[in-house]
Amino acid sequence: MRRDYELAFILNPEVSEEETRAILDRVEQIVANYGGQIVKVNNWGRRRLAYPIERHRDGIYVFIDMILTPETVAEIERTLKVSESVLRYMTKKRDPKAVQKEREDREAREARAAEAAAAAAAPASEGEAPTSEQEETPEVATAEASTESSPATASEEGPVPPSSEESVEA
Repeated sequence: MRRDYELAFILNPEVSEEETRAILDRVEQIVANYGGQIVKVNNWGRRRLAYPIERHRDGIYVFIDMILTPETVAEIERTLKVSESVLRYMTKKRDPKAVQKEREDREAREARAAEAAAAAAAPASEGEAPTSEQEETPEVATAEASTESSPATASEEGPVPPSSEESVEA
């Protein structure tokens, strides 16, 4: 029977990106070999530990949500136990109600994104939708016409400084 699990492990902070990727690849390979599925990988990166482990104050945190059989969990834990770069690991069975709610939320988000993409693609394919330049042109022309048709008097504008030509002649 397949169940939802969350695997959390902390790596030695001196581990390189390649070694971190190698451990993640190994876990993914085990999951694939046993017919499991990885739902999400969340790599938090380097964080402060709550207490020192093997004289390390920091660690690289990685969380993986998976759908596995119990036999797969045993194999993953055996692999992590053997690895010297893994400081701590923990596999936890996830609450089925919380997992179901997450799946429903994810499906709803994907459905909304698909509808939005379809709505955006429909006007573009028809070719009848006006561009933003076409919509703004009448408004700009109207604004320019209104300023030209109603010239303001000097008293409405306030004192006008003399132009440079007038000051030279005076």
